[in-house]
Amino acid sequence: MKKLFCLALIASLVLSLAPGVFAVSVGGGIDIEIETEDFAPEVWGCDQRVVYDDNTEPGRVDDSELIERLNNYAFEGEQIQWIVLVMDKNGIEKVQDVFATIGDTQGEGNDIEVNCQEILPYEEEKPDIVIDPCEGDPVIPDSCNARLDEEVLECFDSDMMQYYECTLTVETADSMYGEYWITIEAVDYDEESGIMDENEYWFLNPVIALNIDGELVFEEVRPGTSSYSETLLVGNDADESSGVMLDMFISGTDFYDSSSSGAMCPDSNVLELENFKYYAVNGAYNTRNDLRGSDSEGYVGIEYGIGFNDPDPFYDNAEILQEVQVGSYYMANILAPGAEFALTFRLDLPEPCNGDFDTGSLYFWGEAI
Repeated sequence: MKKLFCLALIASLVLSLAPGVFAVSVGGGIDIEIETEDFAPEVWGCDQRVVYDDNTEPGRVDDSELIERLNNYAFEGEQIQWIVLVMDKNGIEKVQDVFATIGDTQGEGNDIEVNCQEILPYEEEKPDIVIDPCEGDPVIPDSCNARLDEEVLECFDSDMMQYYECTLTVETADSMYGEYWITIEAVDYDEESGIMDENEYWFLNPVIALNIDGELVFEEVRPGTSSYSETLLVGNDADESSGVMLDMFISGTDFYDSSSSGAMCPDSNVLELENFKYYAVNGAYNTRNDLRGSDSEGYVGIEYGIGFNDPDPFYDNAEILQEVQVGSYYMANILAPGAEFALTFRLDLPEPCNGDFDTGSLYFWGEAI
């Protein structure tokens, strides 16, 4: 109060000494400007990315998830699904859209392929006794690895965060064929955008093919003897760099003489499939150690079949090579692109036998896994 009083006294003295002079102001100010950062949305991938089957033809593993898919390739109708956490410090309502993109280059700005859907917050399982760092709010799963620079985000904030589920269904080869970068992108109303760090490189709708090098010809076979073919190469001829792994199978039919020659081998005009066997090699593995059992020379029989799983299921019956079983699969039976089986066939011709058996088939099958 004393300080205020003295100032008032001085002011009155000034006014009395200078009649007609008026005080204009007793203070001043400065302009204040506050500029809020246009925060670009952050996108974090959470949990595991999942690939789903199209369910048009059952596979070896009876599950909609393609847990056996080892490489990044997918076919028409199959789905790739991500769960992501999106954050915008300007407010989650500022986020305009979240979507999966597909394109030739890595990063933002690729073609929008599918919109993502909002989902409720979720938490990973925790021990029964745990200190709750979020005081009742959802805890961000560790799998999200949500962080801003060195700051690790532990607690879900509904004012700034939202989870999304993004499901990309592979279209036909007319619109989706070849190698693409795929990621999740979020954009806000200020046209600021951010993407999931984990860009993925996919081969969509790769061409699947088998190549067979060699001929299967048995000439002048004496009844009651065994004859061996030249060695054939059967390979995975899928698109180069596609990564398509093929589970390989073999089947066949009986053989007949197409001419009216009075064929008989040994009891009727048919050469039965059971008279054929083969020896297969794939890398360090061969049919000598086949889990179905082989004969003294390492040869195994051929399953009867005119179509895949027709008339009987091929799985565990018609594999070219059954060795090194892991789960439902035989690792020795799987071919990578460019890899080949070497197969030698043996014909044990019955006695008596007459006729030229030129009508019948041996089939090689490759199932993409």
